[in-house]
Amino acid sequence: MLHPDFPPPGSRGVSRRDLLALAAATGTTLLPAYASLATDSQLNGGGRRRLVFAIRRDAARSYLGERDGSTLTNGDEARYPDRRASFAKTLPHDDLGEVDRTAFAQFVATLRGGQSEQFEHLVRDAQAEVRLNDPQAAYALDLVGTDGHATHLPPPPAFASAGMAAEMVELYWLALTRDVAFREYGESPLIRAAAADLNACSAPIGPDPLGKTTPQTVFRGETRGDGIGPYLSQFLWLQIPYGVARIDQRYPFPSRAQSFLTEYPEWLACQRGQRPTHTLTLDGVPRYISSTRELAEFVHQDFSFQAYMNAALIMLRFGDGALSPTNPYRSSKTQLGDITLGAKNVLSLVAQASLLGQKGSYYHKWLVHRRLRPEVFGGRLETHATGRRSYDIHSDLLRSDAIERVRAANGSCLLPSAFPEGSPTHPSYPSAHAANAGACATVLKAFFDEAFVVPQPVEASADGSRLEPWQGQTLTLGNEINKLANNIALGRDAAGVHYRSDSIQGLLVGEEQAIGLLRDYSRTYRERFAGFQFTRFDGRTVRIHEGTASTS
Repeated sequence: MLHPDFPPPGSRGVSRRDLLALAAATGTTLLPAYASLATDSQLNGGGRRRLVFAIRRDAARSYLGERDGSTLTNGDEARYPDRRASFAKTLPHDDLGEVDRTAFAQFVATLRGGQSEQFEHLVRDAQAEVRLNDPQAAYALDLVGTDGHATHLPPPPAFASAGMAAEMVELYWLALTRDVAFREYGESPLIRAAAADLNACSAPIGPDPLGKTTPQTVFRGETRGDGIGPYLSQFLWLQIPYGVARIDQRYPFPSRAQSFLTEYPEWLACQRGQRPTHTLTLDGVPRYISSTRELAEFVHQDFSFQAYMNAALIMLRFGDGALSPTNPYRSSKTQLGDITLGAKNVLSLVAQASLLGQKGSYYHKWLVHRRLRPEVFGGRLETHATGRRSYDIHSDLLRSDAIERVRAANGSCLLPSAFPEGSPTHPSYPSAHAANAGACATVLKAFFDEAFVVPQPVEASADGSRLEPWQGQTLTLGNEINKLANNIALGRDAAGVHYRSDSIQGLLVGEEQAIGLLRDYSRTYRERFAGFQFTRFDGRTVRIHEGTASTS
């Protein structure tokens, strides 16, 4: 169904692409990209200003003919008057954890109107202390790349579906296995039990489209690179060159066997927007990421483009041979790339792509889907299991082995969270970490040679105390970049704050926006080169040259 909030009132049917093109001059002749100019004569006497104007105009105009972004939802918000499947954190909640309907209606009306001053009048729970995370980012424009509202995203699994049940089963197993070392997945009885339980679900989940999960594939990402080598990307283990320093990727991580939101009063206070009363306890000795316990904390504390900036710095250390085969400076004897097609270029575009990806994520989160967070679904499950309210929860979840194990350990069916504060105060679908990951990883693949073999790869010991040489399959930059994106995205699932579909689909939203960013910047280079060429997450090859992108 089309979401009732789209297009927003006052748009009079004008698309966002039309709005972005209002500043463009009239005329239909497209000037050649800067790289195609035969001489500099056009740059004299105001020629450069006209050229810059034309490139910006043509970049904006190029998006007008493309299909509009997604506004199709799974229908849950309209289906349930009690808003059981909708995000409502910090709004007034009753003792069953259900949102006040009047307050929710005002919340949606405010989002639909998009007027900045109205957000200051949102009704909050009397106990609310935390604030909503930047809902107005959903309306933000950008002057480069694909507009966030023009990105495409299929609806997430519906509340009562087998797909939602399978995603929740995976999340309960992620909570149960946070302290199992990646290196021990093949021999762990707990991991084998997780794979068997996931295979019993009606809906397939994970990298195998047939849903046949094994201890070797459980919890992994869905690109080809995710299935090659260790669970974790090399870029989360290798030393990072950082100016005059070298950063060893051993960090203070939480002690084992910590979980939060497993008691109902704590869970309810979280939904009402109260600050947590518990804190994480950190180990005294830093360690490398060796299980999803550490991975969840890494994505708890990271800044948006941190992992991808680190990856770029590591790859730049490998020398010109690691640059993309299309980079003209890879074989130049007289020049090196720096501000253009070099280190400064890739580092700045990674940061810019990160912001674009998150803008796209926030559009879908706030204005289209407003999907409930996994911790809220866990609350619905607990309410249903204790007989206080009946919800249409799929039987695959109700009979899951994971639920019985969690109930036996904690005395409730609530989803154990790795974070004391639970999920962030914005809706679930898609994951902003994932959209950010998809955008940044796409820029990295455009600038570096995906076939370049990672020299001296490593793997963390089971206890995370040291790195050891990796002796298995050859690891390439392209596969490790994809793996990094999936590690970061799915690391949020491991924490209990996102579903798999939030993460996998979020990667694609970010990829879409990064392709737009690269299209626009491909118009600006003086260097003659074959453009950017890289592999998309789905395995197709894309080539971007002078403002156009073609996929094969």
